[in-house]
Amino acid sequence: MTTTEATQAPTIAQLNDRFRQGDFNLGQVYTTQLVKSLSSEEQQELFRLVRTFDDFISGNDPYREHDFGAILFKDEKYFWKIDYYSPDLEYGSEDPGNPKVTTRVLTLMHSSEY
Repeated sequence: MTTTEATQAPTIAQLNDRFRQGDFNLGQVYTTQLVKSLSSEEQQELFRLVRTFDDFISGNDPYREHDFGAILFKDEKYFWKIDYYSPDLEYGSEDPGNPKVTTRVLTLMHSSEY
């Protein structure tokens, strides 16, 4: 991790937490087929678990950006991941710490779809 990345990590983590917890002005959310196949109630509970996730450790958050998590739901493992794109979603963001030039994309998937 470069010095710039290390100094930006707290800002990126804060933005990712805001987005994951419901500030969808920061990006878009996508789900995979197995998540879409769950009932509405099950999907709501799964997203509640994503919103409240706080088990960030070096193994799942090596850059301290809070951009990945694994959760257990009904004895099945699900992953969520946040990626950073340019506002038009054509390219990766040049500055994930700047919400004016970054669209966050959260993808929620069953572990078998990874």
